[in-house]
Amino acid sequence: MSPPRMDRNFKKCFTDVAADGPPMDVIMFFQNRHNGKLDLWALPEEKRFRWWKAENEPIQLTAGPMDFQYPMPGKDNRQIFAIGTVRRAELVRYDQHSGQFLPYLSGISAEGLASSRDGQWVAYTSFPEGTLWRSKVDGTERRQLTFPPLRVFWPRWSPDGQQIAFSADLPGVARNVYLISSEGGTPKRVLASEQSQANASWSPDGNLLLVGTLFVPKAPIYTLDLRSQSVSAVAGSDGLFGPQWSPDGKFIAATTGVPGKLMLYDVSAQKWTEAFGSQVVYPTWSRDGKYIYFRHFRKQRDRGVESIARLRAERS
Repeated sequence: MSPPRMDRNFKKCFTDVAADGPPMDVIMFFQNRHNGKLDLWALPEEKRFRWWKAENEPIQLTAGPMDFQYPMPGKDNRQIFAIGTVRRAELVRYDQHSGQFLPYLSGISAEGLASSRDGQWVAYTSFPEGTLWRSKVDGTERRQLTFPPLRVFWPRWSPDGQQIAFSADLPGVARNVYLISSEGGTPKRVLASEQSQANASWSPDGNLLLVGTLFVPKAPIYTLDLRSQSVSAVAGSDGLFGPQWSPDGKFIAATTGVPGKLMLYDVSAQKWTEAFGSQVVYPTWSRDGKYIYFRHFRKQRDRGVESIARLRAERS
């Protein structure tokens, strides 16, 4: 096992002291994030403090399911105290008539909700585990589609409802885009690459996938033809994030950063135009393609833009 990278911001050392002599042993405790989880590790050190030697391998002390951080030794140096936390989310829907957020699917801890084109099914990832699930919109016929160590982000239904595209992390592998049957099975990586990929989006006919990149400066948005497996770059898309195809296939929405300006690409004219100049994240087309929903972080008046809801945690 290769040693984990230390979290330099939070490391605690203590010395085991003999009652009538000099220090005997020194142990460094630290927290390390691996596969999305924070665990505690110990690194024994010789009293000469040569901890960088290869033979001094770190020892994992915790293995979830909680996140553990801020380790501190007890007074007798025989115990370690740490803060353990379990991250949870609540799935909600916004009721425009009452202006309130209401629990959805019984308020399960999930994120990345996506609806099928016919409006009968939803896909989502459990939080914080990151496993992919699908169910009817009323929560029935619920089925788990992926399993650890695969960690899933941003599921998207194919137009015919037969497949779900998503991006996912695997230990030691760059984030890639995968396809899986909506009935379950083995996920298939669609575009093997060392570049980190994210935000897959289907063309209306289901033959093409838009694939964005992540953590790759000035990388373009790619179009993957699922029939021929050919790949091409979208003109002028270098450095853009989160591509989303409009339901009619005439436009592509993306942002200049996370957050960034909202940009629209006219597919026939092959031209990008700025649609909204504020700090935008998560652009999503309405089902009829007439609107784009997004979250933004600044008050800004702009013709044609309507504020729907304000999150409670945001400041006015």
